[in-house]
Amino acid sequence: MKKPTSLREELNYDKTNRCVQCGYCLPSCPTYLTMGNETHSPRGRINLVKMAAEGKLQDLSDLAEPLDLCLGCRACEEACPTGVEYGAILESARAALARRKQVPPLEKTMRDVLFKKVFPSRKAMNAIGHALWLYEKSGAQQLARKSGLLKKLPAHLGEFEKILPPAVSPAARARMPRFTPAKGEKKYTVAFFVGCVMDALFHRINRLSIQLLAEAGCDVIVVENQTCCGALHAHAGEVDDAKNLARRNIAAFEQHDVDFIVNNAGGCGAMLVEYGLLLKDEPEWQERAKTFAKKTRDISQVLVLCGGVKGLEGPYERVTYQPSCHMSYVQKVTREPVQLIKSLPNVELVEMEEAHLCCGSAGIYNLAHYDASMAILDRKMKHVKATGATTILTTNPGCLLQMKLGIEREGLGDRLRAVHLIEYLAERAGFAAENESPAVTHSSSATTRTR
Repeated sequence: MKKPTSLREELNYDKTNRCVQCGYCLPSCPTYLTMGNETHSPRGRINLVKMAAEGKLQDLSDLAEPLDLCLGCRACEEACPTGVEYGAILESARAALARRKQVPPLEKTMRDVLFKKVFPSRKAMNAIGHALWLYEKSGAQQLARKSGLLKKLPAHLGEFEKILPPAVSPAARARMPRFTPAKGEKKYTVAFFVGCVMDALFHRINRLSIQLLAEAGCDVIVVENQTCCGALHAHAGEVDDAKNLARRNIAAFEQHDVDFIVNNAGGCGAMLVEYGLLLKDEPEWQERAKTFAKKTRDISQVLVLCGGVKGLEGPYERVTYQPSCHMSYVQKVTREPVQLIKSLPNVELVEMEEAHLCCGSAGIYNLAHYDASMAILDRKMKHVKATGATTILTTNPGCLLQMKLGIEREGLGDRLRAVHLIEYLAERAGFAAENESPAVTHSSSATTRTR
């Protein structure tokens, strides 16, 4: 693997030279709009990285706060007239900082446990899901809420506890099918990416995703030995860990001859489609990573290819859509979710103002930078309320929780809800509760091959 030979190379200095400081990115940057500070704008951050690469900024730690406060939404790339690769600059600078940062032993241990042992482990993430189910069903959740204990938790965790989705039982998790056949004529064979946080907290949405794909005409394989996509690692500057996870996923999915690798989380999908860039300096993996990325699709794309979702004639409802930034600006998927929503009978889609701006979730940004995130969320909720919608649709788990938190903060829980697009499609198709029943499973050996 090629290692950077200089600070300029390490910081992607050549890419910073494409920024002409025009300011077209400013209206697309939520942190600039809420903070009004040039160092918290894309061009300001790029200039700081450039100065560091040129030796004009001697202490790299001066980059830490501006980069930490960046959401990484990459809306600025869409607005940039000169094609600046802001994402590559941001992640290279974060990685450079991570290599030099003196992390206290306790913090380092916690990071190592989370990044190396928890997120990459299906067993660990399932255990978290089981623990949440036990917490909910044992009465501990009710007791914690009544006692006021949640208000004493650090990092506003008590507020996030209120918006967690209902937990799925261990028995239901154990029934996750390895293979689900297409209903009717088979159109495609797809491998489904379950994710880590997505499967731990939103297992129900994964099950509904598999059902929708099968209903649309897809044979669906849940690949064994798949792991975390690596997005959280890459955004935290842990690039080596992200590369290791990418290699593991590529090797696992290569064992199946499929048309598409399907995901239902904007952030995960963005990471998966950039595996080719992540592993570009590794000859053994470069082409394999590109092949993997070319097959990667958001579930909305595959559903549209299959002819959409047949919604029933349900009651009229006005909805608004908060698109995932990484889905829009990295995967470049914008048309298909809207097409699916508009195809549903008696559903009116009302676009909110500044729908293109990040909601402030950005992975764990809302935990790490709560006040900055809430300023962005409050701006977003003002626009949500103006639509008069009764449902907010999202396509990413972080966005979904952030929108739920916004509803809670505004006291709108009696007349507004937030749901994942997949949940909504399944609901309007009339089988939203089917995920709790045993699924039909068959051996997937017919679609398995050895490299």
